Amino acid sequence: MNTPKNIAIIVGSLRKDSLNRKMANALIALAPSSLKLEIVEIGALPLFNQDSEAEPTPPVSAFKQQVQAADAVMFITPEYNRSVPGVLKNAIDVGSRPYGHSVWDGKPGAVISVSPGAIGGFGANHHLRQSLVFLNVPAMAQPEAYIGNASSLFDDKGAIASDDARDFMQKFLLAFEQWIDHHQAR
Repeated sequence: MNTPKNIAIIVGSLRKDSLNRKMANALIALAPSSLKLEIVEIGALPLFNQDSEAEPTPPVSAFKQQVQAADAVMFITPEYNRSVPGVLKNAIDVGSRPYGHSVWDGKPGAVISVSPGAIGGFGANHHLRQSLVFLNVPAMAQPEAYIGNASSLFDDKGAIASDDARDFMQKFLLAFEQWIDHHQAR
Protein backbone atom coordinates (compact mmCIF):
# COMPACT_ATOMS: atom_id res chain seq x y z
CA MET A 1 0.00 0.00 0.00
CA ASN A 2 1.28 3.45 -0.92
CA THR A 3 1.86 6.10 1.69
CA PRO A 4 -0.73 8.88 1.44
CA LYS A 5 0.39 12.26 0.14
CA ASN A 6 0.46 14.87 2.89
CA ILE A 7 -1.39 18.03 1.95
CA ALA A 8 -0.98 21.18 4.04
CA ILE A 9 -4.19 23.21 3.99
CA ILE A 10 -3.77 26.92 4.61
CA VAL A 11 -7.11 28.51 5.51
CA GLY A 12 -7.17 32.24 4.83
CA SER A 13 -9.73 33.01 7.52
CA LEU A 14 -9.13 32.95 11.26
CA ARG A 15 -12.82 32.80 12.16
CA LYS A 16 -13.56 29.49 13.89
CA ASP A 17 -16.83 28.99 12.00
CA SER A 18 -15.71 30.45 8.68
CA LEU A 19 -17.03 29.05 5.41
CA ASN A 20 -13.42 28.44 4.35
CA ARG A 21 -12.64 26.39 7.46
CA LYS A 22 -15.87 24.46 6.87
CA MET A 23 -14.69 23.72 3.34
CA ALA A 24 -11.30 22.59 4.62
CA ASN A 25 -12.91 20.25 7.13
CA ALA A 26 -15.35 18.95 4.51
CA LEU A 27 -12.46 18.19 2.16
CA ILE A 28 -10.58 16.39 4.93
CA ALA A 29 -13.65 14.16 5.34
CA LEU A 30 -14.06 13.67 1.55
CA ALA A 31 -10.42 12.96 0.75
CA PRO A 32 -9.54 9.56 -0.66
CA SER A 33 -7.22 7.41 1.46
CA SER A 34 -4.35 8.35 -0.88
CA LEU A 35 -4.45 11.94 0.43
CA LYS A 36 -3.97 13.08 4.01
CA LEU A 37 -5.17 16.66 4.37
CA GLU A 38 -4.31 18.67 7.46
CA ILE A 39 -4.96 22.29 8.33
CA VAL A 40 -1.80 24.23 9.16
CA GLU A 41 -2.82 27.07 11.45
CA ILE A 42 -1.64 30.61 10.68
CA GLY A 43 -3.31 32.68 13.41
CA ALA A 44 -0.36 32.62 15.82
CA LEU A 45 2.20 33.79 13.27
CA PRO A 46 3.67 37.18 14.12
CA LEU A 47 3.60 39.86 11.45
CA PHE A 48 6.49 39.32 9.09
CA ASN A 49 9.50 41.41 10.04
CA GLN A 50 12.81 40.82 8.28
CA ASP A 51 14.63 41.81 11.47
CA SER A 52 13.28 38.63 13.11
CA GLU A 53 14.40 36.14 10.45
CA ALA A 54 17.57 35.10 12.26
CA GLU A 55 15.66 33.96 15.37
CA PRO A 56 12.23 32.67 14.36
CA THR A 57 9.56 32.39 17.05
CA PRO A 58 8.21 28.92 17.94
CA PRO A 59 4.99 29.52 15.90
CA VAL A 60 7.08 30.46 12.84
CA SER A 61 9.33 27.41 13.23
CA ALA A 62 6.35 25.06 13.68
CA PHE A 63 4.54 26.56 10.68
CA LYS A 64 7.57 26.22 8.43
CA GLN A 65 8.21 22.63 9.55
CA GLN A 66 4.60 21.63 8.83
CA VAL A 67 4.61 23.18 5.36
CA GLN A 68 8.08 21.84 4.57
CA ALA A 69 7.00 18.29 5.50
CA ALA A 70 3.97 18.43 3.18
CA ASP A 71 4.01 17.00 -0.32
CA ALA A 72 1.74 19.78 -1.56
CA VAL A 73 -0.21 22.78 -0.32
CA MET A 74 -3.85 23.78 -0.72
CA PHE A 75 -5.02 27.32 -0.06
CA ILE A 76 -8.66 27.86 0.88
CA THR A 77 -9.42 31.54 1.15
CA PRO A 78 -12.12 34.15 1.36
CA GLU A 79 -11.89 37.40 -0.56
CA TYR A 80 -11.28 40.66 1.27
CA ASN A 81 -11.37 43.79 -0.89
CA ARG A 82 -10.68 41.81 -4.11
CA SER A 83 -7.60 40.19 -2.60
CA VAL A 84 -6.51 37.67 0.01
CA PRO A 85 -6.84 38.39 3.73
CA GLY A 86 -3.80 39.98 5.36
CA VAL A 87 -3.30 36.94 7.60
CA LEU A 88 -2.87 34.71 4.53
CA LYS A 89 -0.46 37.13 2.87
CA ASN A 90 1.50 37.25 6.11
CA ALA A 91 1.74 33.44 6.21
CA ILE A 92 2.96 33.43 2.62
CA ASP A 93 5.62 36.01 3.45
CA VAL A 94 6.71 34.23 6.65
CA GLY A 95 7.07 30.93 4.77
CA SER A 96 9.03 32.49 1.94
CA ARG A 97 11.84 33.90 4.09
CA PRO A 98 14.75 34.14 4.56
CA TYR A 99 15.48 34.55 0.88
CA GLY A 100 16.57 31.28 -0.66
CA HIS A 101 14.90 29.16 2.03
CA SER A 102 11.23 29.31 1.05
CA VAL A 103 9.08 26.43 2.28
CA TRP A 104 6.85 26.93 -0.76
CA ASP A 105 9.51 26.40 -3.44
CA GLY A 106 8.43 23.76 -5.95
CA LYS A 107 5.48 22.48 -3.91
CA PRO A 108 2.44 21.66 -6.06
CA GLY A 109 -0.48 23.86 -5.05
CA ALA A 110 -4.21 24.32 -5.41
CA VAL A 111 -6.42 27.31 -4.72
CA ILE A 112 -10.04 27.28 -3.62
CA SER A 113 -11.90 30.48 -2.88
CA VAL A 114 -15.10 30.29 -0.85
CA SER A 115 -17.51 33.17 -0.50
CA PRO A 116 -21.10 33.91 0.39
CA GLY A 117 -21.13 36.16 -2.72
CA ALA A 118 -22.07 35.11 -6.21
CA ILE A 119 -18.62 35.31 -7.82
CA GLY A 120 -17.00 32.97 -5.31
CA GLY A 121 -13.93 34.97 -4.38
CA PHE A 122 -12.65 35.21 -7.97
CA GLY A 123 -10.44 38.23 -7.15
CA ALA A 124 -8.73 36.57 -4.18
CA ASN A 125 -8.22 33.35 -6.12
CA HIS A 126 -6.40 35.12 -8.94
CA HIS A 127 -4.49 37.52 -6.73
CA LEU A 128 -3.16 34.56 -4.74
CA ARG A 129 -2.10 32.84 -7.95
CA GLN A 130 0.10 35.85 -8.78
CA SER A 131 2.05 35.35 -5.56
CA LEU A 132 2.30 31.60 -6.14
CA VAL A 133 3.98 32.18 -9.51
CA PHE A 134 6.75 34.15 -7.82
CA LEU A 135 7.07 31.54 -5.05
CA ASN A 136 7.53 28.76 -7.62
CA VAL A 137 4.37 26.96 -6.51
CA PRO A 138 2.91 25.30 -9.59
CA ALA A 139 -0.79 25.96 -8.98
CA MET A 140 -3.30 23.59 -10.54
CA ALA A 141 -5.15 25.44 -13.29
CA GLN A 142 -8.09 23.08 -13.82
CA PRO A 143 -10.55 22.55 -12.39
CA GLU A 144 -10.92 26.04 -11.02
CA ALA A 145 -12.71 26.32 -7.68
CA TYR A 146 -14.63 29.54 -7.05
CA ILE A 147 -17.24 28.44 -4.54
CA GLY A 148 -19.97 31.08 -4.42
CA ASN A 149 -23.19 31.31 -2.43
CA ALA A 150 -21.45 29.22 0.22
CA SER A 151 -23.66 30.34 3.11
CA SER A 152 -26.11 27.57 2.22
CA LEU A 153 -23.51 24.99 1.09
CA PHE A 154 -22.99 23.15 4.40
CA ASP A 155 -25.36 21.14 6.56
CA ASP A 156 -25.57 21.54 10.35
CA LYS A 157 -22.63 19.11 10.80
CA GLY A 158 -20.37 21.02 8.38
CA ALA A 159 -20.60 18.53 5.51
CA ILE A 160 -21.26 19.72 1.96
CA ALA A 161 -25.04 19.46 1.62
CA SER A 162 -25.28 19.63 -2.17
CA ASP A 163 -24.63 16.43 -4.13
CA ASP A 164 -23.35 18.45 -7.09
CA ALA A 165 -20.94 20.47 -4.95
CA ARG A 166 -19.73 17.34 -3.14
CA ASP A 167 -19.15 15.59 -6.48
CA PHE A 168 -17.25 18.62 -7.80
CA MET A 169 -15.01 18.79 -4.73
CA GLN A 170 -14.26 15.04 -4.94
CA LYS A 171 -13.25 15.52 -8.58
CA PHE A 172 -11.16 18.52 -7.54
CA LEU A 173 -9.29 16.36 -4.99
CA LEU A 174 -8.65 13.63 -7.57
CA ALA A 175 -7.38 16.19 -10.09
CA PHE A 176 -5.11 17.67 -7.41
CA GLU A 177 -3.71 14.21 -6.66
CA GLN A 178 -2.86 13.81 -10.36
CA TRP A 179 -1.30 17.29 -10.35
CA ILE A 180 0.90 16.31 -7.40
CA ASP A 181 1.91 13.06 -9.11
CA HIS A 182 2.83 14.98 -12.25
CA HIS A 183 5.07 17.39 -10.35
CA GLN A 184 6.63 14.79 -8.06
CA ALA A 185 7.65 12.76 -11.12
CA ARG A 186 9.85 15.62 -12.31
